[in-house]
Amino acid sequence: MKLQDLHVLMAVVQAGSMGKAALILDTTQPNISRSIAELEHAFGVRLLDRHRRGIEPTECGRALLDCGSAVFDELRRGVKSIEFLADPTAGEVRIGTTAFLAASFVSALIDRLSRRHPRIRFQLLTGYLETLHRDLSERKVDLLIVRSSGPMTDERLHFEFLFEDHYVVAAGAKNPWTRRRDIQLSDLAEERWVLPPRESVIGSIITQAFRAGGFEYPRATVVTDSPHMRVSLLETGRFITVFPSSALKFLTKRAALKVLSVELPAARRPNGIVTVKDRAVSPLVQIVIDSARELAKPTAKRK
Repeated sequence: MKLQDLHVLMAVVQAGSMGKAALILDTTQPNISRSIAELEHAFGVRLLDRHRRGIEPTECGRALLDCGSAVFDELRRGVKSIEFLADPTAGEVRIGTTAFLAASFVSALIDRLSRRHPRIRFQLLTGYLETLHRDLSERKVDLLIVRSSGPMTDERLHFEFLFEDHYVVAAGAKNPWTRRRDIQLSDLAEERWVLPPRESVIGSIITQAFRAGGFEYPRATVVTDSPHMRVSLLETGRFITVFPSSALKFLTKRAALKVLSVELPAARRPNGIVTVKDRAVSPLVQIVIDSARELAKPTAKRK
């Protein structure tokens, strides 16, 4: 079996047809067909089913694809290990995280690491938890830095606690609500909210908080995943939002935003690192993990 043939099989399944795979791999369809035929001959089984809607792997094909993913993952780890042996502080690290942590804790982490180890290259992938967990399992990223929404549903994944975040209602310093005390959540129901989508971690916190008080989810004037856009809108003095308290110091000067005196019931979430239990991390990824632990220590102690 040739690794090139295995790579071709993975490309065909991902593309859904041999013609599309040929375009992706910059080769001809007969070459693609030949690689698949050689694999099927080597194993003595059919690896692909051909339908009108495209190509799908057989049960044997899926087993070989799982093996192929592991093989190429080990090769990537081997390359990274060689890079590490040549220069322990060089190479690429792929980090998966949420938009908010990317703009706050992870940005601070990358800034710290890039100052200490300027030859490290970072690839950042942002998304929601479910998608990020899948990306980690499929080896698209090396580790996740995310907020936990509860116990891990995937037993293959390991969550390491870094620090706990307390969530607060925030507004710009010019907003009239910053001069009020003892604000009730119901007082803010009709205000101009700028919020992430409901399916986000913050969306779930707001849902729980308003339901606990017998209210519906507030009607957001602006729905956006961008933390920096939310900060910009808050600075106008016309909008309010919910932020993790630890992120305020990373996103803007303390004077620019104010925390309103309103309680969010059960608005705490642990932040941490997610890795795959049975997958050894490279020495370079371990440097990132150790630095994340170091950066989180002051926040964890304050909590």
